[in-house]
Amino acid sequence: MSGFLANIHWEGISIGLCTFLIIGFFHPIVIKAEYHWGTRCWWWFLLVGLGGIAGSVLIDNLWISVLLGVFAFSSFWSIKELFEQRQRVLKGWFPMNPKRVHEYK
Repeated sequence: MSGFLANIHWEGISIGLCTFLIIGFFHPIVIKAEYHWGTRCWWWFLLVGLGGIAGSVLIDNLWISVLLGVFAFSSFWSIKELFEQRQRVLKGWFPMNPKRVHEYK
C-alpha cells in the first residue's frame, strides 16, 4: 500500500483544493464589499486581478504561478458577482446597508 501512495501524483488534487479555497475566500469578500461600498468598488477586484496576472507570468515557480492565476481570475469573476450581489440585495436575499438605501432606488 505504501508503494501505491508513493506513486500517486498529488499536484492535481492539491491545486484543485487550493482553487476551491480561493473561490471560497472571495465569496464573503464580495458580500462584504457590496454591503459597505456597493458596486463602485469593482475596480479594486480588477486591480487585484491584474496584479495576480502580472505575478503569475513573472514568477518561475509553477505552483505559485498557477495559484496566482486562479486568484487573478477569481478576482475578475468577483466583478460579475459584485453586480449580481446587488441584485440579490434588491430581491431581499441579503441585507441592505441602511446607510446606502438611496443607492438602491
